[in-house]
Amino acid sequence: MKKTLSVLCLLAITLLNAQNNIKDISAQQAFERALELRFQNPDSAVALLDFSSKKYLQLNDTLGATYSLLEKAYVFENIARYANSYDALWTALILNDNREDDKLKSIIFVRLGRIYSYNKRVKESYKYLQSSLELQKRRVEKMNLKKSELVPYYYSLAKTSRELEENKVARIYLDSCYLYFSDDVDIKPLAHLEYGGKEYLDFEKAVLLEREDNNEDAIGLMEDVIPYFQENEPTYLVLIYKYLGDMYFNLSDLKKSEELYRKSLNISEEYKSHVDFTPLVYENLTRLYLLKNDYKNAFKSLEKAKELDAKFFDGRSSINQSLLEIKDNYRLEKDRQEKQIQQQYLKQLEQEEEISKLQMIILLGSIFFIIIIGYGYFNYLRTKHRNEKAFIKRNKELEIQKQQVLIDIKNKELASSALQLIEKDEFLKEIKSKVRVGNDKIKIHEINKVLRSISSNNNNNWDEFKHRFISVNKEFYDKIFEKFPNLSQSDQKICALIKLNMSSKDMARLLGISVESVHTSRHRIRKKMNLPRNVNLEDYINSI
Repeated sequence: MKKTLSVLCLLAITLLNAQNNIKDISAQQAFERALELRFQNPDSAVALLDFSSKKYLQLNDTLGATYSLLEKAYVFENIARYANSYDALWTALILNDNREDDKLKSIIFVRLGRIYSYNKRVKESYKYLQSSLELQKRRVEKMNLKKSELVPYYYSLAKTSRELEENKVARIYLDSCYLYFSDDVDIKPLAHLEYGGKEYLDFEKAVLLEREDNNEDAIGLMEDVIPYFQENEPTYLVLIYKYLGDMYFNLSDLKKSEELYRKSLNISEEYKSHVDFTPLVYENLTRLYLLKNDYKNAFKSLEKAKELDAKFFDGRSSINQSLLEIKDNYRLEKDRQEKQIQQQYLKQLEQEEEISKLQMIILLGSIFFIIIIGYGYFNYLRTKHRNEKAFIKRNKELEIQKQQVLIDIKNKELASSALQLIEKDEFLKEIKSKVRVGNDKIKIHEINKVLRSISSNNNNNWDEFKHRFISVNKEFYDKIFEKFPNLSQSDQKICALIKLNMSSKDMARLLGISVESVHTSRHRIRKKMNLPRNVNLEDYINSI
């Protein structure tokens, strides 16, 4: 226990000294020093990159801060701390939200897509990788760049598809890489894009050949690229030796396979790089020792694989498939300084935790109170609206009923008036007949004058009746004229009288025609309206 406390105190003193030394250097110096240390001392590199990004932000240098965060994310990724890498990338993305820099955004999208792929979140991974490719295509078209500028982005898609064991998709993207690749274009290697030249494409091609059981060609291609990586990117040899070991294992050359697996582990230990691959290497060593009946070493390799899985938690081996889920907490403010070991700092953290809990309780209480008030007010508005709607509906119904009553009363008056006209016409006809058989002494021209007056009055009576009917039943008259414009004036008269529920006999007397003529007119109207036999003409007209 005392020994542990001593180590912790010594570590705390070292961190404090490091922080004091950092204060004396510039952001650029911290950035360059971090690049030198990222494989030998990742923790120190992270501290320097964290310092440089904050320093750049103080100088309003968003570009410099972004590159510091990208390198910081790469260091975290290299030691399988994906959640930390994810947070750094999202911070970089937030910084560039309002900048019209598709290049930087495309790079950040590539890295986010790769992080998601490590955690088997396939949909999100392809979403960001495709977005990065589309941004780069837009840059190529807008700036008239060579299409070889697209190769790093197709490469990221090819590599991700291969790692997700979607070999056919990987082959398609890799073919696009070879299609657009050009030696006369200087594409500077960017660590966060994981691409440095044709050798990276050949490596992916070799892995796909191995999966197609073409191990001899795969080995030849892999051995051709080893010198390049030994000189330019020695950390990548962790992957190369691992896959070369797989190829020799497939060819049953167990001795060569074991030698390559050991080389892969040594490189990973030396550069502290690609540590998430070491559980896979130990798994393959376990299989190899079992084939050699070396159960002791097989057991040791299996134990080591389990130990590394437990350490990294989100290793991509088959032993531990429940990978660490990336937490989307990039929007929250995080304390990114090194944890202090001293008791005072621990107490401060406890106090902050208590304050946070109290704030959370107050916040939740406030939200709950606002929700209750909002729900009550919403119910009040809904009830008020419902009541107003019902009130308007009732008033409208009463108005319609009132109008209908008035129409019925006026129609009754019209019907009564029509009967009076019938009686009047009957009376006038009687007078006409008496005049015709009357005293010869009455002057003939006087008789004709009276008869013409009676005929004229008959026409005027009908015009007056029609005018009054239309004024009361205008909607009916408009509808019937709109639906059946081919109805004649006589047909319209019959329809108006049917609307008043008059009998055929009364219609004949009013119109001065025979009952048979009325029946003929009704039949003609049914025909013009195309009414089937089972539809009553009176009911249909009254429904209009």
